[in-house]
Amino acid sequence: MPLVNAKEMLTKAKAGHYAVGQFNINNLEWTKAILLTAQELNSPVILGVSEGAGKYMCGYKTVVGMVNGMLEELNITVPVALHLDHGSYEGAKKCIEAGFSSIMFDGSHYPIAENIEKTKELVAICNEKGLSIEAEVGSIGGEEDGVIGMGECADPNECKQIADLGVTMLAAGIGNIHGKYPANWKGLSFETLDAVQQLTGAMPLVLHGGTGIPADMIKKAISLGVSKINVNTECQLAFADATRKYIEAGKDLEGKGFDPRKLLAPGFEAIKATVKEKMELFGSVGKA
Repeated sequence: MPLVNAKEMLTKAKAGHYAVGQFNINNLEWTKAILLTAQELNSPVILGVSEGAGKYMCGYKTVVGMVNGMLEELNITVPVALHLDHGSYEGAKKCIEAGFSSIMFDGSHYPIAENIEKTKELVAICNEKGLSIEAEVGSIGGEEDGVIGMGECADPNECKQIADLGVTMLAAGIGNIHGKYPANWKGLSFETLDAVQQLTGAMPLVLHGGTGIPADMIKKAISLGVSKINVNTECQLAFADATRKYIEAGKDLEGKGFDPRKLLAPGFEAIKATVKEKMELFGSVGKA
């Protein structure tokens, strides 16, 4: 099945009160693990690519080629969107040219008027090419590829202004952060989320920084209109932990245990287990 934009899967998720996971990819193992798990669980999925990961994987065209090749070779039949995560204005245009099926333009660090202007232009391009587009209001806390946000809460009225431009989905800051959550984290602002949903109606809302948010908060966020949840750090931690255990156990010194296909296998399985756990929590299993 060819890449699809994320509109249909997220519209269904919003109506069905579940969320589709966006799992960021970093290499072949990551991509393969996520796609196979989505297929096994019959779940729609979004593959997220940050600008840093895109650069690491030799550019957006390389990423598109790898993903399209896997969809065919692995006989993936569930809906898959390839999505730029926290894209700059220039990065968004490059991904559109490279063949991504969905983009995110993160204009949250611009004054609202400039965020609106740039988002509006990219909405027109995406509409013409049949791509989905995510916009952001209120920066997400923590750091992701050098983008640092304080975890502020979005202004619901600004969210409505951006939603009215015709974006497919909206990321609104509700106190969430990227990476590990600190011990003194105050939790998600459901008051902000509720106010945003009341003004944006059927618009699918996006929750960034899905790693480390307690399950009950995730479920409440979904009940308040969150239809897409981003996961990255949790897969990285699981991969690192499994790889560390393999090496500490001396498995890389047994036979051909140093072969990268064997060395990376425990990490690959750990990613699959993490993705499965998240898809079950988000409610997307069987929804493809």
